Amino acid sequence: MSKRPKLGDIIEISLPNNGTGYAQYTHKNKQYGSLLRVFQISQKVGDIAELLSTKHQFTTFFPLSAALARGIVRVIGNLAIKDEYQDFPTFRAGFANKSGIVEVWWLWDGEKEVRVGELSAKQMEYPIRGVRNDTLLIERIGSGWQG
Repeated sequence: MSKRPKLGDIIEISLPNNGTGYAQYTHKNKQYGSLLRVFQISQKVGDIAELLSTKHQFTTFFPLSAALARGIVRVIGNLAIKDEYQDFPTFRAGFANKSGIVEVWWLWDGEKEVRVGELSAKQMEYPIRGVRNDTLLIERIGSGWQG
């Protein structure tokens, strides 16, 4: 398959202990790059279409083109992006104080950032803005991390 990713591509990620992770490339952002929706699964699937009914584990930015070129991940197919994931998600971001607590949060919709201070319970479910490298992506998939 082509090394240039296309929206909807299903990405296969090798995990330690012969596990396999999957993600779907859903959006491209000028500043952060490729946005992946990671599926909550760590075993090979027979038919990639079954991934669309799999729970969503987390959403993150990832240097997809570079990882494909280096053979770290591979595209195994392309599926339509589900309606609920068509819109660009809102992300949360903040800096932890010395105690590790974020006192002031910001929300970002892909274009503008708004300071909100404390987050509501619903806003705490928003993904954390940031780009993850392959090492951290694999670690988070394997550990069942949600975020």
